[in-house]
Amino acid sequence: MEATVSNFHYGAVTPVAAFLMACLGAALGLRCTTRAIRRGTKRAGWLALGAVSIGCGIWTMHFIAMAGFTIDGMSMKYDSGTTVLSLLVAIAVVAVGVFLVGFRGPGTVVLTTAGVFTGLGVAAMHYLGMAAMHAPGELRYSSPTVALSILIAVVAATAALWAAVSVHGLGASLGASLIMGVAVTGMHYTGMAAVDVPVDHHGAGTQSSASMLSFLLVMVAGPLAALLMSAVIVMFDGDVILGTDERNPRLAVPVPSAGRAVPGQDGPAFRHTPGV
Repeated sequence: MEATVSNFHYGAVTPVAAFLMACLGAALGLRCTTRAIRRGTKRAGWLALGAVSIGCGIWTMHFIAMAGFTIDGMSMKYDSGTTVLSLLVAIAVVAVGVFLVGFRGPGTVVLTTAGVFTGLGVAAMHYLGMAAMHAPGELRYSSPTVALSILIAVVAATAALWAAVSVHGLGASLGASLIMGVAVTGMHYTGMAAVDVPVDHHGAGTQSSASMLSFLLVMVAGPLAALLMSAVIVMFDGDVILGTDERNPRLAVPVPSAGRAVPGQDGPAFRHTPGV
């Protein structure tokens, strides 16, 4: 027999909150990446901020969603060290993908490489977060469902990186962030659907809902602060929030591609092609 596993212990609260956090991180990350590529100045800093925003958004989505995960109605305990490690993995793998497309352009080979690496990294973050959980008994996974979750992660990561270098308008970026939120949240719940727990270990490694809530607040404090900082920076940069670079092509630096470098820019910016 299998234990009763639920991902919605608090109803729609956790999936909705998780989805919104994924969308927030994606929206901030897209605007920061657009700012880095289209303007060219301080490119590395804006790309790093974009990676932190997306990575924190993905990780916060995952952890909030995990707050609703129960086995036979009991909340799980988590190892704080492994949980923090999963956050660092999320930021690191997103940074690799963002910097690749930010400096090398949206070529097929670069985009595919960055998407696969980032997608596998996001999946690794998810299952590392699962490994931090002190579950009652040994978790078992359905291999086909795990493979499907990894595929969704790779596709979502590739689409996100493509959007980062191809979607420039504020409205388009917000729309892309909603799609990315659906994809990332879908990957999480697909991965969770792969979990089975033997019923004969019921009760081990669980904690009260109040203790789980306290742990959740402590864990998400740092990523939420990073997202807040990113939001403040974005709001106070006119090019990012108002899309000045999209409306005035003379100010824009095109997405890196085959072309001649523009002197005076940070990183390998390229000569502008009218109408881009």
